[in-house]
Formats: sequence, C-alpha cells, structure tokens
Amino acid sequence: MSQQSIASYAREIKPLLRPGAFAAARSRLLWLPVHLGIIGLSVTALTEHWLPWALAPLLSLLIGVCFSGLTFLGHETLHGAVVRGTRLRHCVGWVGFLAFVVSPRFWVAWHNRVHHGNTNIADVDPDAYPTLAAYRESRAVRIATDYAAPGRNSVRGAISLLIGFSIQSLHMLLVSRSRGYLSPREHWLALAETSLGIAFWCGVLALIGPLPFLFAFGLPLVVANVIVMSFILTNHSLSPLTSENDPLLNSLSVTVPAWAEWLTLGFGMHVEHHLFPAMSARHTSQVRDVLRARWPERYQSMPLWRALWALHRTARVYKDDTTLIDPQSGQEWPALAPRPIASVPPVAELRREPASLRENRRGDKPSSLRPLRPSDAPAA
Repeated sequence: MSQQSIASYAREIKPLLRPGAFAAARSRLLWLPVHLGIIGLSVTALTEHWLPWALAPLLSLLIGVCFSGLTFLGHETLHGAVVRGTRLRHCVGWVGFLAFVVSPRFWVAWHNRVHHGNTNIADVDPDAYPTLAAYRESRAVRIATDYAAPGRNSVRGAISLLIGFSIQSLHMLLVSRSRGYLSPREHWLALAETSLGIAFWCGVLALIGPLPFLFAFGLPLVVANVIVMSFILTNHSLSPLTSENDPLLNSLSVTVPAWAEWLTLGFGMHVEHHLFPAMSARHTSQVRDVLRARWPERYQSMPLWRALWALHRTARVYKDDTTLIDPQSGQEWPALAPRPIASVPPVAELRREPASLRENRRGDKPSSLRPLRPSDAPAA
C-alpha cells in the first residue's frame, strides 16, 4: 500500500481549484448570533415555563443541535478558515467550544498540531485507537477499549457517542503537559480558559436552577456529543494506520443529506479537510471532485449511517496497520483500502475537461469490511 504526503497531493490539486478557494469564509460568523439566539430563547422558555415540561426534551434537542453547530464553527475558525486574526479566532473558538468547556489554545495544540500532523500514526496520534501490542501492555487501554470503544456489536460502544467528546477532551487536557503538547505556561493558560467555561455554566446553574439546567445544558450536551462524535468516530477509526500522513488512506469522508451538511458546516468532508485544514468546508466540494477524478481508487467516502454501522460491526484494535482485530475472539476485519481501477485520468486531462469533475457526490463505493477468518492469536 503505497503512501503519499499531503504536500504531494496538494501540488497536483491546487492548480485545479477555482480562485478564492482558500479565502476566509467570514460569513460563517453569522452562525454565532443564530445559534446563541436560539439557545438563549430556549433557555428562557425553560426558565419562564413558556411550554409544558413534556415539551422540554424538544428544546433540549434544539439546544444540543446548536451546541454542536457552535462546535463545528469553532473547529473551522481555529483552523483559520473563517477569520485570520489570532485574537478573534481565539474568541470565536472559546465560544464555539463553550458547551464542552474546551480551551481554544489546548484544542489548537491537540487537534491542529498533533492530530493533523500525525494522523493515524500508531502511538503518536492521540485520537487513534490502539495497536494490539499497546492493548496488551496497558490495563487502562484494555478497559477503555473493551468498555467504551464502539465495535464488536456491543451496545457499550454507545458510551463513546453519548459522552465521548466530553471525556476525551478532559483526559487530553490533563495529559497535554506531560505529553509535551503544551508548555507549562500554555497549560496553565488552557486550564484557566477551561475554568472560565466551567464558571460560566456554574453561573447559569445558579441563575436558572437545577431542573431547567438539566434541560438547558445536561441533555443538550449529550445531544451535542452524539452529533459531534458520530463524525469524529468515523473520521479515521475504519481506516488503516499509516507511517506517512496520507489523508487518502488514513481518513474517511462521510456524506449526509444536504440540510445536515449545511447545519454541520460540511464537517463530513474529512479527507478534504486533512489535505487543506485552513480551507473552509464551503469550498471543499471542489477538492472532492478532483480527488474522485484523479484518485478514485484511493478516495474513501460513504454515507454516515453506513460508516456508523461498519464501526459497530468491527473492532477498534489494530493487529497490524491494515487489520482490525477483536483480541477476545480473534475475529479480524480489513481496514478501508484502495480499490482496483482500470485507469486514472492525468492531471492535464482534468484541466482540459473540468466538466468531468462534476460527479454524483453520493456514488462513492468504499472497500468492503467483511470479517476475515478468526486468527489463532490468544485473547489478551
């Protein structure tokens, strides 16, 4: 399985993109007053009892959708795709991640620098699931994988959907200094930013009371976790480990209905995002067109529901770079891999025939995840 660098892909793709593809999408900031307004109005409705309590879960669902929308906006902003100014990026990022009380400087270190720089590289990417060796060596890794990770047809994997992002972000904050993600000073500042977020929600609790807070923050946080983690878990967990940071091998794009893509700011276009993190997802559809025309055998995409189902059926431990294994049963599954193809159009042809880039976005055929023969590896 040959691997290529991000730079090698970028050299071929950039000349094929339309002018303005890397421009800051400043109008995305309009989502801030929309989401904050809906949240504020919904919390007021809960506090002032404008609706019967039987309808309170519907408001929780609405608030949770807005929490996730703010998170997607914060993610794109902190990559520099919405505004360029560092201070404004930082402020928007803090508000965007406020529901999860994630410090923007911590997020940039953890996500932008470490995860994007080392995607699905074993024992380096903090978001990658463990190798079989790491699983066997660490009791903590075994417990986390067996009882919280999705897969193996176990309902316990729902834990990752329900509270996964909240738990992972807290864990990563606590270990970010010891792992060298943040300097001592930056770590203290990140803790201060996190504490400020916690203080904000404590103030909301004191202001509106426990029962309204449950519907205004507790349940919406679960909704936001489910939405955000549905994408995060499928971004890389079905893909192989790689030694070279090759997004066409180690990342998966997922498709959703147009309205959901609009609400999630195109977060599902994840292969495209890893190639050009500073590009707004508003422009990544043209990157997808080039990828599907130039590297159709390597580009991986599937509907979100299918990716979640594949995640549920397979395991989250890597026997080797391209094989997922359930250490308890020995059952194996192949990770997503390039598909055979007759021919690939040269870049010059893409330049001459831009119409050939306009393909059906829902027509991707990812590689199979049929189980292999159970191995003879002993259970851990």
